[in-house]
Amino acid sequence: MSATIPAALPALRLHRGTGRAAVPGPGRGGRAGEPADTRWYPAYDDEPNPAGGPGGPRGPVGPGGPGGGPPPRRRPHWRRIALVAGVAVLVLALVGGLGAWFYARSLDNNMARTDPFSEITGGRPAKAVNGALNILLVGTDSRDPDAPMDQAGEWRADTIIVMHIPADHKQAYLVSIPRDLYVPIPESAGAGCETGQRRKINAAFAFGGLPLAVRTVECFTDVHIDHVMAIDFAGFKQVTDALDGVDLKVERTITSIHKPYRKFTKGTNHMNGTEALDWIRQRKQFPDGDFARMRHQQDFLRALMDKAASTGTLTNPKKLNAFLRSVTDAVTVDQGFSLTDMAVQFRNLRGENLTFVTSPHLGSQTINGESVVVSDREKALTMYRAMSADTMADWMQANKPSTTGNG
Repeated sequence: MSATIPAALPALRLHRGTGRAAVPGPGRGGRAGEPADTRWYPAYDDEPNPAGGPGGPRGPVGPGGPGGGPPPRRRPHWRRIALVAGVAVLVLALVGGLGAWFYARSLDNNMARTDPFSEITGGRPAKAVNGALNILLVGTDSRDPDAPMDQAGEWRADTIIVMHIPADHKQAYLVSIPRDLYVPIPESAGAGCETGQRRKINAAFAFGGLPLAVRTVECFTDVHIDHVMAIDFAGFKQVTDALDGVDLKVERTITSIHKPYRKFTKGTNHMNGTEALDWIRQRKQFPDGDFARMRHQQDFLRALMDKAASTGTLTNPKKLNAFLRSVTDAVTVDQGFSLTDMAVQFRNLRGENLTFVTSPHLGSQTINGESVVVSDREKALTMYRAMSADTMADWMQANKPSTTGNG
């Protein structure tokens, strides 16, 4: 099969795969009790131990309890986001030529696969692409690129996003979950939501890989996760460079805390993959720390999608092929994920169709000697219920996002 997309990209009708029925996600529950987990987990260069120390008392499960932070994993956060962008853009890109169908299949087969659902209630049927869809996006980082994603290890999750796509597929809502959100983490992916103890949410990935990360997010939100996508650090740079970089707005002049300590000047900056990755990792130079970093991640995702959907990319077979190949090389998805189905269903998504939200919270507090982010119980419950009921547009109308980064 040719390495480039057929020249006749303009008029394709991709075949839709057959979906399977979804089953309800796990409910919430919770009680106080268990002793803290005293196992040792590796720390990283510029981040605290994701496990957050010996741990503290657990509270009620669900968005209403004190929040937590993202799990450990493979490479930085922005990469997973790039993956979503890639999928949406792929949809646009693959609208052309009979050969595009086979090309899409080759891309689908090129993605790494994992099974994050096997331990959850004995597995679950894959969700059909038609109808509303909830996708867990995880940005990962690992010192060992060959470390397995489906079990405990030296992974850390720098980014956790629940992407909700309504049944009409005309919009996408991306809810960023602060990695320091203090939440109940079940004892295992197959355990009940009331087991385990409270930790920062990013510890779930370190404790049990993607399966436990999925279970923790479902217990906290009570939202059924249909698919999982993870993208690694190296992949993020590759995807960005395949698009010849992106333009990102820098709100204040800062010097990076990472070597080679590059300077970011206030204004719009054109960045390659390495520069963009460095920029979206910065947090200590901003008054709102991690929340500034989440905003920059969201800005990056929007810029990436817009660049990928631009005429300059879609009309250049070589550039488009490089972008799509870089996305599929960098991504790990669940067994039921179909790139061709996604491409057909989400072909109209653009940057302006994305709405970014931060999981409602009450800001940072010190609990058991560590700084954590505490969830806004009532507001979070209302938002995640709207997601489950596919009424996010109504919730957004009633709850205009704050400009303070407080979701």
